[in-house]
Amino acid sequence: MIGTALLALGLVLIVEGLVYALAPSLVEQMLEVLRQMPPEARRILGFLAILSGLVLVWLAKMLGA
Repeated sequence: MIGTALLALGLVLIVEGLVYALAPSLVEQMLEVLRQMPPEARRILGFLAILSGLVLVWLAKMLGA
């Protein structure tokens, strides 16, 4: 379980780092879009991201990761 959590955290950090390294101006544009969204819409996006992540982790575990 701990190994899976560390793997997932490592993958998140890799993806986040790639975005900042390869497209820093895109990050600024995305932050501006997020600032313009109402807080409830950002909350819903957050919950959808959590749900998507849980599904992907579950699927990876079912496939033997």
